[in-house]
Amino acid sequence: MNSKRVAIFPGSFDPITKGHESVVLRALTLFDDVIIAIGENSSKKGFFPIQQRLSWIRKTFEDYPNVKVEAFSSLLVDFCKEKQAKYILRGLRNSIDFQYERNIALINQELNSDIETIFLLTKPEDTAISSSFVREILLFGGDVTKFIPSKITIEPIKYL
Repeated sequence: MNSKRVAIFPGSFDPITKGHESVVLRALTLFDDVIIAIGENSSKKGFFPIQQRLSWIRKTFEDYPNVKVEAFSSLLVDFCKEKQAKYILRGLRNSIDFQYERNIALINQELNSDIETIFLLTKPEDTAISSSFVREILLFGGDVTKFIPSKITIEPIKYL
């Protein structure tokens, strides 16, 4: 039996933001291992390739051996079972996030009652940061340095 406290932090991380980074770093005080899991979301088309996102996340947490980074294409609860994780970690920026994440947590609880969802509030300075805002800034040629982890760089795209 695995006695380690393992949490899965699922998301698209398209791209990873300082908010995501903060949630993971704070979660390391609660869990033995955190697995950042990029899920293939059937309702979302990725902006950046999964391999690029995996690379950015690995670079961000290269100094933290208890942070693992993987992609998965199954039900989250099945991935948790495969990784012997009893916790799903989610970051909340606002009440809209809470309503959305609460419903997902309830469904996951129905699918596997052994897995708990743990919500961490983002720090106030990270509340406005989202991957979609970062992508929008990039599309208009803006600098996203303030919003992404310091170990990575993402060049403006300027598609528009």
